[in-house]
Amino acid sequence: MRVIAGDYKGRRLKTPSDYSIRPTTDKVKEALFSILTEKIYASRVLDLFSGTGNLGIEALSRGADICIFGDNSKESIKLIKENIAHCKAQDRAIVAAGDFKKLLMNASEPFDIILLDPPYDEDLLGVCFEMIAERKLLREGGVIVAEHRKEESLPDEFFGFKKLKQRKYGIIMLSIYC
Repeated sequence: MRVIAGDYKGRRLKTPSDYSIRPTTDKVKEALFSILTEKIYASRVLDLFSGTGNLGIEALSRGADICIFGDNSKESIKLIKENIAHCKAQDRAIVAAGDFKKLLMNASEPFDIILLDPPYDEDLLGVCFEMIAERKLLREGGVIVAEHRKEESLPDEFFGFKKLKQRKYGIIMLSIYC
């Protein structure tokens, strides 16, 4: 797993020993960031269910102003911090350990990009979208990217957010909302 483009291009990121943490593959990450290219620079990003921090670090590498990384796994938090330090991105990264609901409730400002990659078998995307809508956590013109199994169908409109694009990569589906 590596950073694909930007300031940290080519840096190898640490990967988990725990198979319950599934980092987004380089192929999917490259496709995602080619879609997000125009939205990244100077953006405020939330990488929720961060795992290794792979997506948020890619956003920082490509010019995001700040990324908040959230996860409740101790191993994930350790990996995220190590990967951020390896890229020397501590000045633009905030790591929040704990439950995603608490993180969303405590968010003080809206985001330009929200990256959601929850555990596939826990059906958490609906709760996330609902809380993002209720708390008005997406700035106007911002996007939510939901990574999920291709078998899981997300509606064209989800808690007031409209689906812009949907792309399939093997067993993974990316659904992008605004």
